[in-house]
Amino acid sequence: MIVSKPASRRTLGSDLGRVDAHVIKPEEYEELPEMTDEMFARAVFKKAGRPKSVHPKQMISLRLPAEVVARWKATGPGWQTRMAERLAKAPLPRAPDGA
Repeated sequence: MIVSKPASRRTLGSDLGRVDAHVIKPEEYEELPEMTDEMFARAVFKKAGRPKSVHPKQMISLRLPAEVVARWKATGPGWQTRMAERLAKAPLPRAPDGA
């Protein structure tokens, strides 16, 4: 039995090679509608990405003993979030009397 295509290959039902090879001619641009002020007024522009947080996290540099980091990492994915939650629950140290 002769097979022209691998059995697992899916086809899109279109000739993408022909489409990619097409070069747009100047007269084809005439088929495109002119953009009007009304079209621009109806346009909705959306910013991509995550919305800005009301309480963004702050990047800091903190030096911890390797054993402490290893123990937190051993708790699995999300260890940084759990560490931050634990720190948020901890009581704040009192300022020295001279401050």
